[in-house]
Amino acid sequence: MAGYKINRVQSDIQLALSQLLRGVKDPRVSKLLSIVKVDVSGDLSYATVYVSAMEGKEATETSAKVLNKSAAGFLRRELGAALSLRKVPELRFVADHSIEKSAEISKIIQSFQSEQQ
Repeated sequence: MAGYKINRVQSDIQLALSQLLRGVKDPRVSKLLSIVKVDVSGDLSYATVYVSAMEGKEATETSAKVLNKSAAGFLRRELGAALSLRKVPELRFVADHSIEKSAEISKIIQSFQSEQQ
């Protein structure tokens, strides 16, 4: 399948899921959950969704576990209704700690800048 179609589907899934995650009412899922990246397999059977929470590592991992167990089917059905795809990919949520790491790096940079002044 052409690369431009997979890229378009990845961005469409990321946009639609970010809107759908706002409607998840499970209290174990963080309200400050961000979708960092979506990887779709070449045949559009599977989509790996990398999520990160602002609250930290534990909140990210808990949210990913809950989304995989409880909400994956619901989100897949809603994703199929939102997008016009022949085949809606099976969703796998993976905890990604990039937001937390970037916050730590920015704190370190700010501490160096305040020391130099």
